[in-house]
Amino acid sequence: MKVLANDGISNSGIEALEAAGFEVNTTTVAQEQLINYINNNNITVLLVRSATKVRKDIIDACPELKIIGRGGVGMDNIDVDYARNKGIHVINTPAASSHSVAELVFAHLYGLARFLHNANRDMPLEGDTKFKALKKAYAKGTELKGKTLGIIGFGRIGQATAKVAIGAGMKVIAFDPFIEKADLELEFFNGQKLNFDIKTVSKEEVIKNSDFLTLHVPAQKEYVIGKDEFDKMKEGVIIVNAARGGVLDEIALVNAIESGKVARAALDVFEKEPQPEIQLLMNSSLSLTPHTGAATNEAQDRIGVELADQIKSLLLND
Repeated sequence: MKVLANDGISNSGIEALEAAGFEVNTTTVAQEQLINYINNNNITVLLVRSATKVRKDIIDACPELKIIGRGGVGMDNIDVDYARNKGIHVINTPAASSHSVAELVFAHLYGLARFLHNANRDMPLEGDTKFKALKKAYAKGTELKGKTLGIIGFGRIGQATAKVAIGAGMKVIAFDPFIEKADLELEFFNGQKLNFDIKTVSKEEVIKNSDFLTLHVPAQKEYVIGKDEFDKMKEGVIIVNAARGGVLDEIALVNAIESGKVARAALDVFEKEPQPEIQLLMNSSLSLTPHTGAATNEAQDRIGVELADQIKSLLLND
């Protein structure tokens, strides 16, 4: 059986599949050529990340497909229900990248709290001529320890982010319409473990009481954070969106930054990805990354192995 990993797969995933007798193809096929390629090469399993879209046209035109796999959490680039109704298995890896996303959130939070995103731009340009001025400009950083991190969306990634926050000495408050509480187990280097029970609260309570705010929700039809939510936030809040483009109103965010309501913010995802608005790219109050939340070697290894395990379970045990 043949597997097309159109957006790539880790070597560990390839090795696991090949050891089970699958032929793995890592050719990147253009979207408009995908149907012909799948049919001409007898592809049974199609694996994608966020770049490739698997809509009804592909599902209808490729009758030999048995599995569509998404290396990651969200599956908004796949017509999941339609595929399943056609008898195709649709799989993803919801847990594999959780810690990688959580660490990226904190990379942004620490950077924003100490103006690293600006200092790293300015020092190469003006560090030799305006050192004292830059020192003064970036002298009013803040610590994360003791502050409140609000988490909107308390699934696997939200909970992984909470664990990092607790380790950093932060207070955690969380909102999730489907989760009432979570038992978080923190593991330490010497084998010790500590458990923390987090009960979720209302979205309004999270928004009103957070010093820092991070989003971990799936794609939505409407904004999760828009003008009304910004108006209710603390003055000088810092926000991170490493979830999905379109869950945060970017125009309202820019306005909130200009008014001082939001001090600074970080975006790993964008409404108009892969061509973010220029006013976001040029805004000095924003720390930006190009949708790299799950882009660690460790996460990609876990994703590849987890996909391989699911494929083997579905196709070799039938």
